[in-house]
Parts: sequence; C-alpha cells; structure tokens
Amino acid sequence: MQEIRNMKELGGLVRSTRRSQKINQTLLAQAANVGIRLVVDIEHGKPTVQIDKLLSVLNRLGIALYAEMPK
Repeated sequence: MQEIRNMKELGGLVRSTRRSQKINQTLLAQAANVGIRLVVDIEHGKPTVQIDKLLSVLNRLGIALYAEMPK
C-alpha cells in the first residue's frame, strides 16, 4: 500500500501503473469511458479533476482507493 498525499503523487501512480500494464493513454481513456485529456490531466497531477471520472480510471487500472479515519 502506498500513501498518496496529493494529486501529483496520484498522477505518478496512475502513469506508472498504466505503463506497467503496457496501456497507452488513449486505450486507458477508452476503457475507462473518459476523454484522453482527463487521463493526461490526472497524470500531470491536476487538482480539479472530477472524482467520479478519476475513480473510473483508477478502477480500470485496478488501483483501489482507501480512506483512513483520523484517530
């Protein structure tokens, strides 16, 4: 499990996961039913992407998102 503190880190994780699966940005966008611009924005760490579309990309790549409650 990897702690993600900001969109830049999440974008890097998305990029490295996509590349390890040998999927280009266009194919990922098609598979996640989003635009290629969104994939590019996520990978560049844009902080204002729509969460539902981000989740679609993460799900397509097999990346799970967890939240930890404060103690």
